[in-house]
Amino acid sequence: MLAWFEEGHRALVDALLAAPPDLACWQFMPAPSPLQFWARRQAHETTVHRVDAESARGTIGPVEPAVAVDGIDELLRSFHARAKSRVRTERPRVLRVRATDANDAVWTVRLSPEPPVAERGESGAADCELSGRAEQLYLSLWNRQPFPAVTGDASLAELWREKSAVTWN
Repeated sequence: MLAWFEEGHRALVDALLAAPPDLACWQFMPAPSPLQFWARRQAHETTVHRVDAESARGTIGPVEPAVAVDGIDELLRSFHARAKSRVRTERPRVLRVRATDANDAVWTVRLSPEPPVAERGESGAADCELSGRAEQLYLSLWNRQPFPAVTGDASLAELWREKSAVTWN
């Protein structure tokens, strides 16, 4: 199984490195280019599934803070910005996500009956804040671990747990 994975990983990396910077192909979230989209998407897809596999054996390896911060950004500002996101509230609410071990790693997520709108930075008061090391938040926001720290209205953390699953249907 490991050899099969390594072969597939090598093929992916080779394809991304060989692709021209102006590659035109399908992508399902905004990005500066399709090549950047697929490199980012596959990095996080692989990381989350690596964690799943490691979790099955009982030991999860580290996720570098820079990778985790980028993954949080992708999840909050791309995945959940789409119409498919089910993370919604009847009345406007604000969720803050703060990585305590990385510079400029704070997001303000505005919840409403519409898809969430997330922005980098601390903008206004928050009803609930999720905080912790970037790696912890990354895995928590992907529902792989409990939230490291929740302050304020914990019902928003529960809403995330219940509604944030990324589905393809």
